[in-house]
Amino acid sequence: MSEGEPFPWDIGVHDAHCHPTDTLASVADIPRMKATTLTIMATRGEDQDLVQQTAVSLSAKESQSTTDRVVPCFGWHPWFSHQILDDTAQPTATQNPAEHKSAHYTTVLTPSAADDQPFIDLLPIPKPLSELISETRNRLKQFPNALVGEVGLDRSFRLPSPWTPADTDNRGDQLTPGSREGRRLSNYRVKPEHQRTVLKAQLQLAGEMNRAVSMHSVQAHGGVFDVLKELWAGHERVVLSRRKRDKQRDAEGAVSDDDDDDDEDKTLDSSQSTKASDSNGKSYRPFPPRICMHSYTGSVEPIRQFLHRSNPSDVYFSFSKMINFSGTAEKKVGDVIKALPEDRILIESDLHVAGAQMDELLEDVARQVCQLRGWELRHGVQVLADNWRRFVFG
Repeated sequence: MSEGEPFPWDIGVHDAHCHPTDTLASVADIPRMKATTLTIMATRGEDQDLVQQTAVSLSAKESQSTTDRVVPCFGWHPWFSHQILDDTAQPTATQNPAEHKSAHYTTVLTPSAADDQPFIDLLPIPKPLSELISETRNRLKQFPNALVGEVGLDRSFRLPSPWTPADTDNRGDQLTPGSREGRRLSNYRVKPEHQRTVLKAQLQLAGEMNRAVSMHSVQAHGGVFDVLKELWAGHERVVLSRRKRDKQRDAEGAVSDDDDDDDEDKTLDSSQSTKASDSNGKSYRPFPPRICMHSYTGSVEPIRQFLHRSNPSDVYFSFSKMINFSGTAEKKVGDVIKALPEDRILIESDLHVAGAQMDELLEDVARQVCQLRGWELRHGVQVLADNWRRFVFG
């Protein structure tokens, strides 16, 4: 592949994970971008409506294009999971979350903030988990192609110090509120078990709505897999060896010449898997059909777990220039991309500003993936486009 070869934007380039609503003014640049589609994430209370409004304003129904410029994603990021009150554990908390604020933050933060009331006072009144799930369900209903994201687990992050009234008055107005914006980090983290509770509820909703998920995982690939494994239990695909398939075929008296796949195992959907039901009695599986491990930073070994043929969810892995191709991470990501099946690779910008910079990052990461895989550029960009469509639409 020649580095000077013109980039084939005409094929269609799709950003699998980005945050342009964090800089709302940049949304106006999306129609002028070279990228075909942006998969836009919501992360917290301040941006759920913004993602929704952006999707409406850039809908193909209101433009000359036949393709939506954005695919909205609605979810609650683990960095903000402390703002969610588990009212399944405290049913009465839904009636007045403000009354349970101090007890909630004392419970979910580590180390305990019980003796740091000034810190707790500056945190927002928590949102009941049932309310979050209800609101997200309604948003997913409004957008039939919307995803659940960004959700996940993070073992390394610490809460930033809360905004004081003076900080709020002096902050710039270009960025959507709620992000760190240079604030000093506190000593507090969100307990892993609370992050798991918030993640699991959103994954179950994705299963109910049959939507794909964009997954955040930092130092938590094992934890993410454990949550998925718990939801997958009883729904695993049956993997039959060729010997077992031959025995089954003989027992059934079937004669067929279409089993010429050497000694590879055969994967079948389990007919015994049980399904949950929603309030209308409609059955569904309590896990998402497709998952993207966004800006995947793990090694090759966890991939084997995520891609095991018995897993009933299809797992994809996306890569960004900023996270995966900088410093010491570049060698690891090269090994990962070479080891992955070609139909499970996605690209993303993970950028908070739409426009030319986002296009540049997408082109750069696409070229690097093609180079690592030994793909001719047009072929590789086509593979990445096909993978994105399969991930989003099934």
